[in-house]
Amino acid sequence: MQNADHVMILAEMVHDVRIIRLGEPDELPEQLRPWFGDSWGHWDGNTLVVETTNFNPRHPFRGIPPTDQLKVTERFTRVSAGTILYEFTVDDPSTYTEPWGGEIPFNRFNDLVYEYSCHEGNYALGSVLSGARYEEREAGRNQHD
Repeated sequence: MQNADHVMILAEMVHDVRIIRLGEPDELPEQLRPWFGDSWGHWDGNTLVVETTNFNPRHPFRGIPPTDQLKVTERFTRVSAGTILYEFTVDDPSTYTEPWGGEIPFNRFNDLVYEYSCHEGNYALGSVLSGARYEEREAGRNQHD
């Protein structure tokens, strides 16, 4: 989702939301640490360039606690009607000897996307599924009457 001042990215898994402010960066107060860091972006042609700093210390970055020097730079480039090329660079001189990164194409998916569900430890799931199978059987029987 996008407007003139912000871009919002909603991840399907766990419904994580990132809000990216557009334009000139203005630092957030030190006590305000967004879960995914403070992201601001600008357009470079057809590429959205996003820089994120000020990561929440309680949210490990790839399993490693973030330092005050962690900076992630992302580039979102539309390369075709159905593809956005996502590129990222991680820079944290306190943790890594040099910046590292990668890229992956995001391809449009035209089918249904089902909500992410974590069923580990959900002991009611067996009953939920058996109830659904019962309803399916009954619906099938009613079609043959």
